Amino acid sequence: MIAPNVEIGEGARIFQPDLVNLYGCRIGAGTKIGAFVEIQKGADIGANCKISSHSFLCEGVRLGDGVFVGHGVMFTNDLFPRAVNDDGSLQTEADWSVVPTEIGARASLGSNSTILAGITIGEGAMVGAGAVVTKDVPAHAIVAGVPARVIGDTRHRKEEKE
Repeated sequence: MIAPNVEIGEGARIFQPDLVNLYGCRIGAGTKIGAFVEIQKGADIGANCKISSHSFLCEGVRLGDGVFVGHGVMFTNDLFPRAVNDDGSLQTEADWSVVPTEIGARASLGSNSTILAGITIGEGAMVGAGAVVTKDVPAHAIVAGVPARVIGDTRHRKEEKE
């Protein structure tokens, strides 16, 4: 489902619109979105991003331009998630605050990675498949593991190829 309140930039492509759940979000120009993706209200997706199938981008997530999101990437937006209050009543939006997450331009998030609330991933950084990102990632860093740790620098990879 693509809700009428979704802002979709020019040339953005949603390959299977019947198999996504997009509401109250902004999708930048030229961005591509795969099947079984959910993007919640208040999420802001930059231009020329690629969001692969089965990924979840919750309220408070902001992707810079040119970000790659692999298959099954999950974001969180609450540092202390609970279903109920101390008195047992179901929580509502009034019972918690969204913790924003920022992904820098041209960053790459590997398949099945999990990005915790409040994280900043720097420009050009790369998150390995299956990593759980619990701390900010510097620009151009390569991180992997659980929890994710810096294992390299994307700028050095370019030098090795030349």
